[in-house]
Amino acid sequence: MLKRKTGRIALGFAAAFGASAALANVAQARDLTVVSWGGAYQDAQKKVYFEPFKKAAGIAMNDESWDGGVGVLRAKVQAGAATWDVVQVESDELAVGCEEGLYEKLDYSRIGGEAAYIPPSVNPCGVGAILYDFVLGYDKDKLKQAPGGWADFFDTKKIPGKRALRQGPKTTLEIALMADGVAPKDVYKVLATDEGIERAFKKLDTIKGDIVWWKAGAQPPQLLASGEVVMTSVYNGRIDTANKNDKKNFGMVWDGALFTLDSWVILKGSPNKDAAYKFLDFAGKAENQSKLSENIAYGTSNKDAAAKLQPAVLKDLPTAPDNIKNAVEINVAFWLENIDRLTERFNKWAAK
Repeated sequence: MLKRKTGRIALGFAAAFGASAALANVAQARDLTVVSWGGAYQDAQKKVYFEPFKKAAGIAMNDESWDGGVGVLRAKVQAGAATWDVVQVESDELAVGCEEGLYEKLDYSRIGGEAAYIPPSVNPCGVGAILYDFVLGYDKDKLKQAPGGWADFFDTKKIPGKRALRQGPKTTLEIALMADGVAPKDVYKVLATDEGIERAFKKLDTIKGDIVWWKAGAQPPQLLASGEVVMTSVYNGRIDTANKNDKKNFGMVWDGALFTLDSWVILKGSPNKDAAYKFLDFAGKAENQSKLSENIAYGTSNKDAAAKLQPAVLKDLPTAPDNIKNAVEINVAFWLENIDRLTERFNKWAAK
């Protein structure tokens, strides 16, 4: 065996090189892969974006889901063998990944031009996908008295039972401060102080034994439906879809909602860049974005999409005037500066 191996070193190297080249060609030839957040939201995307795009463009495409985290994207890009092409990211993931060079710089001329989109959704590394809220969600059939806001969420005497929050400090600390009486407009002013952080964790202490933590956006409606929790923080669109598609009777409290924007990015080094641009162009058109809002109650990024919607649909979007008037925009700059230390603090608190 050793003699054969020694006698055929050159052939072995040639074979290895050939195999590597073949693998590289396979990697280059793989289908376009688009990654989103799963659950009802991705079901809506499949209906109005993914399937129609594949049919119209004649491009083979797979879709996958993830739970977020720029570290996941960093690992894929730095390994030089990313299996994803287009990914929907949160605002902090957009900012960090852009700074680190994890995404392709976008050529907006290939997706309708910057002027086609609302200003907050235009970024050198990403284009806005949806505007959405974290709201207080509950089951109207199980709560005789509807919660009035985050203060009721923390009042286990008034409304007994478990409640669910997204695992981690972002949104959780803001909610705790509003529950403790901080006006929505002042949340980040208070949270920027050591006293404000202490205040938030002290408030969380009051319901620590009654909290169920969720990670994926599909979980909160499931927790409500099963009766495991009586209230939860939840993406507004998940509640709307559960009511429409699953005939649930869930309610939402818009007062004190936290809103933000998600964006589409193209991972650096994608072998499917042309197909990725074609997808972003398709998903960025007003007529397609309006169909998304009809299927799940999220605001979109194309300036002309809202004009194509019926008033009955518009009133349930996070961008409706009555819904956004007392909402808080998640502060990207604050979380970029503080996410690491507050996550460490949160993890230690949660483990106690």
